Amino acid sequence: MEIRSYLSPLAMSKGAGESLAKALVITRREVRDSFRDWRIVTPILLLTLIFPWIMSLASKVAADFALAYGVADNAAIIAQQLVPFSLLIVGFFPISFSLVIALETFVGERERNTLEPLLATPISDGELYLGKLLAAMLIPVAASYLGLIFHLIGLRWTTDYHIPAQAFLQVVLLTTMEALVMVAGAVVVSSHTTSVRAANLLASFIIVPIALFLQGEAVLLFWMRYDVIWLAILGLLIVDLALVRTGIRIFNREEILARQYDEVTLSGLRRSFSRFWSSPPGQIPSTEPSPLTLGRLYRSHLPRLLRRYLSPLSVVLVVMAGGLLVGWAFAVRYPLRGGLEGLVNSDLGREWQDLGLLPGLSAWSLFVHNVRALLIAALLGVISFGAAPLLLLLVPLGMVGFLLGQAASVGYSPFITLAAFVLPHGLVEIPAAWIATAFALEIGAAILAPPRGLSLGEGFLLAIVNFLKVFFLLVVPLLLLAAFLEARVTPQVALWLLGG
Repeated sequence: MEIRSYLSPLAMSKGAGESLAKALVITRREVRDSFRDWRIVTPILLLTLIFPWIMSLASKVAADFALAYGVADNAAIIAQQLVPFSLLIVGFFPISFSLVIALETFVGERERNTLEPLLATPISDGELYLGKLLAAMLIPVAASYLGLIFHLIGLRWTTDYHIPAQAFLQVVLLTTMEALVMVAGAVVVSSHTTSVRAANLLASFIIVPIALFLQGEAVLLFWMRYDVIWLAILGLLIVDLALVRTGIRIFNREEILARQYDEVTLSGLRRSFSRFWSSPPGQIPSTEPSPLTLGRLYRSHLPRLLRRYLSPLSVVLVVMAGGLLVGWAFAVRYPLRGGLEGLVNSDLGREWQDLGLLPGLSAWSLFVHNVRALLIAALLGVISFGAAPLLLLLVPLGMVGFLLGQAASVGYSPFITLAAFVLPHGLVEIPAAWIATAFALEIGAAILAPPRGLSLGEGFLLAIVNFLKVFFLLVVPLLLLAAFLEARVTPQVALWLLGG
């Protein structure tokens, strides 16, 4: 037993080494094929050799312009802030080609009739997935690193400004993490589509969030908020691990070979939507939808849907509790002058209402605002893999936690404050938002991990149908009741409790 216990780590490490070696065989094959394709190599070389020098000259022109038409000290500050931004741009453009390479990994080889021999090789699905993942990243990331080095050399020759070591390290890490996000997502898309055209269309769900994230990074670098950038890097690392784990779990070579060409038509979408809507949750959709009544939806479909969504409901519940705690912590750290009176009498609420961030006080305005917010969260969940609904739910829960924390800091009972301002309508509104967010989260997750036996498009459509079922059958009636309570009952309860 002791000899076996000593040998088992060696065997495990040997097995991991053999798996990595097999994956690298696939990686070398893919890299060699990429170098043979001038459509990939030429743009990467141009962006690596020429674009950094263009950005260096642009940085010098911007600095000279600031010196000519502004104060010298301000010009120096502007130039120092523009250098990390230019590095971010130089590093991003080469890795954008990793998305193109990754989209071609499986679906491109299928169209070229070279996929069957590759899938017949004696390696596991995980080794094949890992080899393709590394191959799609290797060339663009290496080109990005070379571009960053050339840009630093160009800056040294054209300007006297030097980028801080921390900013350069963050740009390198951000570039690597973004490349892995795009590649991991694109490999999943490529393995679940049947044509290059369909894969390129679905690539917008990857490039749009990355582009928005890149704009946020640019703002943080321009204002030199390096502490927040470290949090962004940590968030990207978590997303990378989730995408890679999901890709390894759902990748299956037999399903890739068996998947047929899907022609997307309006009539086909209508028939699929009708089948998913009529079929009970958890059952394979029937070809002929059975008659469906409103009573059957409430008695059978809705309870089964809620039971099947226990995992996302649990995740959202934990996030909601975290939002309350974060809001309370902010209230303790940043107490308001005048306590609750200062919060009520401030102009912040009126300014937010003028900007359209807060609804009016009528029941209809509150209802429309809540429905619109939850639908927008579900829409954003598609391009953020379900993260946006969770983040948007943190805002109102954080405000509630902040209100309770402010009440506790000035001697008010947080329980009475909760009962006066939140509970009369919150007992209905909060469960509605909880359920809607959980089903919106599942829409984003369906893009990464479609249900067993369903294609990527079918899994995505099924998640949308489930969201619409719950939204119109349960969430909308609850929001309508909550809006009435918030407009008519909550103010009376607050006056009664606080007045007494």
